Amino acid sequence: MPSLELAPVGNCAVASLIDQNGRHLWFCYPRLDGDPVFSALIDGVAPERGFMDVVLNGQVDVRQAYLPNTAILETVLTDNTGGALRILDFAPRFTLFGRIYRPPMIVRRIEPISGRPRIKIRVRPQFGYGERRYKPRLGSHHIRWGNDEEAVRLTTDATVSYVAEETEFALDRPLSFFFGQDESLNDNPDTLARSFIDQTTNYWRDWVRSLNVPFDWQEAVIRAAITLKLCSYEDTGAIVAALTTSVSEAHGTVRNWDYRFCWLRDAFFTVNALNRLNATRTMEGFVRFVVDAAERDIEDGFIAPLFSIAPGGDTTERVAEALAGYRGNRPVRVGNAAVSQMQNDGYGSIIMSAAQLYYDKRLPALEGDHLYKLLCAVGRRAERDAFTPDAGLWEYRGRARAHSYTGAMSWAALHRLGMIAQLLGKAKEASDWFGRASVLRHELMRRAVVPGEGWISGALDMAVVDASSLVLPEIGVVQPNDPAFLETLKVVEKRLMRNGFLLRYEEADDFGAPDNAFLLCTFWYIDALALVGRKDEARELFANVLARRNHVGLLSEDIDPKTNELWGNFPQTYSQVGLILSAMRLSRSWEEGLWRAS
Repeated sequence: MPSLELAPVGNCAVASLIDQNGRHLWFCYPRLDGDPVFSALIDGVAPERGFMDVVLNGQVDVRQAYLPNTAILETVLTDNTGGALRILDFAPRFTLFGRIYRPPMIVRRIEPISGRPRIKIRVRPQFGYGERRYKPRLGSHHIRWGNDEEAVRLTTDATVSYVAEETEFALDRPLSFFFGQDESLNDNPDTLARSFIDQTTNYWRDWVRSLNVPFDWQEAVIRAAITLKLCSYEDTGAIVAALTTSVSEAHGTVRNWDYRFCWLRDAFFTVNALNRLNATRTMEGFVRFVVDAAERDIEDGFIAPLFSIAPGGDTTERVAEALAGYRGNRPVRVGNAAVSQMQNDGYGSIIMSAAQLYYDKRLPALEGDHLYKLLCAVGRRAERDAFTPDAGLWEYRGRARAHSYTGAMSWAALHRLGMIAQLLGKAKEASDWFGRASVLRHELMRRAVVPGEGWISGALDMAVVDASSLVLPEIGVVQPNDPAFLETLKVVEKRLMRNGFLLRYEEADDFGAPDNAFLLCTFWYIDALALVGRKDEARELFANVLARRNHVGLLSEDIDPKTNELWGNFPQTYSQVGLILSAMRLSRSWEEGLWRAS
């Protein structure tokens, strides 16, 4: 039975998800949003194809963990005679010729530890989202699957006939496997694998050394930070919402979406997390991607809420009929129809993210007014559409409302423009933006606060309990001690909390009432508790969420509040971001921690 006890490896070009037995279940090629040549994760309960694994005769035990502070995964398998082997999985990433070397390739190194373990290697790629398969073609030291249009290659120092025929053999020496691009290696596999392991280990450990981490929960934050980086596509700077498509939000639902795209709304929270971590290069690349995307679309009158991670990507939503779905939950969707929705909160995300380029002195100084003028155009759109019915941040497909979160983000767009204008010495324009923001805020609160009850609704002119209302202090539109916000927190606690986890909302949507809790909303609730001074409660709930991470410390999008099982696309960028921000907010200072420890 597939589960989300998965560990990603990657290099900011490609990524693969590996289960607890060392089986590659999900690998998109040649980039993060590409064709999944390993697709077993979303192809039913016991798929016969779409994976790569090692079958150990008489296996009785398995242990799996990342090498500390790296994206290199170690899996140790033991058999019933005491024989054991270890598998190292990774994607090469290191500096070469003054640039980052990150080929579309995953590497597997299998090393005997004790005895003579007998294994067979199974490599079963497929193409076209499960529609096409090719017979393996053997070379002297490689196997190739595909044709002139699409192909992958496995290069190895193992006996290629054994691998192609899945023949069992005794492992008596280290073996190396390079899977991905259809090109020859420039050295022998053993030498290259050892070199790649050493250099990739050094890269990740150097990167982690540069991070700013809290005193408490350091390992959890470091793992979340590495995973967040693995979800970035470095060529353009885009960050995907998750590495997968169609991992169901709950069992038996059709809430199966493709998250291998870059969402505008993720920008504010993701940039905030990257800033706290001191991951400036990833942050700068992401901000520039968001700004470039907005600049391309602004003249057309519609800025899409999500973008392909690179030019030429197809966002059109369709169904991959050949794949049986995660645990049999169909459909498997490719592309995302939300690309054509009106989601007007995105304007605020663009401006709030771009503000980082003006205020963060670690980043190259901006010259000229070109970006400011672009942001002013975005701000005017935000003002115009602040209270226009839209699909909202939850991307409702069957209804449109005027959402409070959209209004709040629109206020933030105008407020941040005032701050940017002030910084640029444009005092008159700054005053104008601040004045416009004030008018917007007054209208928002007039229509969002429920008459006679005093709490902030998720939609204007109606009473809708929505977890997004918890973010309003983070945006800055209300203060944490505002009576309306304190009342909102009470209502959210009473109506959306389920066994320590928070639903997005309680009412039925296009697909019925939601079943599972949304992990990001739980982090929002934890942050809200901290903001209003209930820090002990916040820490307790935070510890509860950490305890629900998978075996390598990662989170998906959703959780079943009854069984604590993870559901939804994986690993969810939003969830890792939420973990990082909550940890930063709740941790003791280094001074306090070291003083108490002594």
